[in-house]
Amino acid sequence: MTPSNAASTPDPTVQPVPASVVQQVDAADTTLHNPKRAVLSLGSNLGNRLETLQGAIDALEDTPGLRVKAVSPVYETEPWGVPTGSQSTYFNAVIVVKTTLPPASLLERAHAIEEAFERVRDERWGPRTIDVDIVAYQGVISRDPELTLPHPRAHERAFVLVPWHDVDPAAEVPGHGPVADLLSTLPEQGITARADLKLALPD
Repeated sequence: MTPSNAASTPDPTVQPVPASVVQQVDAADTTLHNPKRAVLSLGSNLGNRLETLQGAIDALEDTPGLRVKAVSPVYETEPWGVPTGSQSTYFNAVIVVKTTLPPASLLERAHAIEEAFERVRDERWGPRTIDVDIVAYQGVISRDPELTLPHPRAHERAFVLVPWHDVDPAAEVPGHGPVADLLSTLPEQGITARADLKLALPD
């Protein structure tokens, strides 16, 4: 599935992966030893939100060395960090993947997908066609400013923790504890289940 303006926008499912990443992944794929488990959060509040989320999931599935293993239900949420009513609501979901990509290469792929959907980064907390965040990667804890793991605010965001708990009730945020325990301490954050909307797990 592609963005609604596909005629003028590159298809993210064929967005090229950098050659250096392809070589690294192809080498790993010859044996597929020890694929890593990663959790990604998806959000959209511009355009056809559901179609864009599905397009991002399909693009991730088409990435060499990556397979999408679980897709959460869809939630509608109020924008984070901005005045109420100043932006459209988000559709959010969480996916679990297994991958031979190292974290930095997975981040490159996430950014490539965002660019394919014309994600604009001209203001903090600004509206976006798609946001693809790496929430956690195989229990890794890293303070690298290019990619902090786990995501530095994941443990306090219901729009991440609620769908993550749906696909993995035993999940833990490295360094912060079980997702279920974190959810019990969070205040109401304007998150609504959208049972009428579905995202497909790629074949």
